[in-house]
Amino acid sequence: MKTVTIAIAGGSGSGKTTVVNKLLSHFKKKEVRVLRLDDYYKKSDLPFDERVKVNYDHPNSIDFDLFISQLKDLKEGRAIDKPIYDFQIYNRLDEKEHIEPSPIILLEGILVLEEEELRNLSDIKIYVDTDSDLRFIRRLLRDTKERGRSLESVVDQYLKTVKPMHEAFVEQTKKYADIIIPNDFSHNVAVDIVETKIKEILNKDKE
Repeated sequence: MKTVTIAIAGGSGSGKTTVVNKLLSHFKKKEVRVLRLDDYYKKSDLPFDERVKVNYDHPNSIDFDLFISQLKDLKEGRAIDKPIYDFQIYNRLDEKEHIEPSPIILLEGILVLEEEELRNLSDIKIYVDTDSDLRFIRRLLRDTKERGRSLESVVDQYLKTVKPMHEAFVEQTKKYADIIIPNDFSHNVAVDIVETKIKEILNKDKE
């Protein structure tokens, strides 16, 4: 079975999840799996007060070895048990999520285009490009409403780690993208193009 791997990168709050969800709506559930880089934050034995201070926007915070290994397993037709990260406790949970192989795998995360081996494993590379003010507002709303963070903690984290790490590691990965989606507009045209390309790759394998 040919597997099409699509990497979807962009800054925090850029709209990556919106693009993922639109792509998911174009295919049957069993045809698409999603691997989110956030679930691969390294498991920590530090106390909560120390975990909160970790720079989660630096590549060193991600277990890329496990992410790449599990992606390869899926591409080779083997099921995986994926880690699950809890943003409220700043750590991985003990339980895992079982994922079966599928024809299409979506990789979502701010740093999915930063790792060279991961780029080489991706058939289509997308960067969702969004104004920094809009990204910050979206992150602020998300973290306070969905993740129980205080306004002060979100602002502090953004200024100390999110913004500088975006400038150091995320923004420059735009050059690796096959498609850059400006998030200020509708994604429909870009998603339609990606859908067509996916079907072309899958159909070519059947010939």
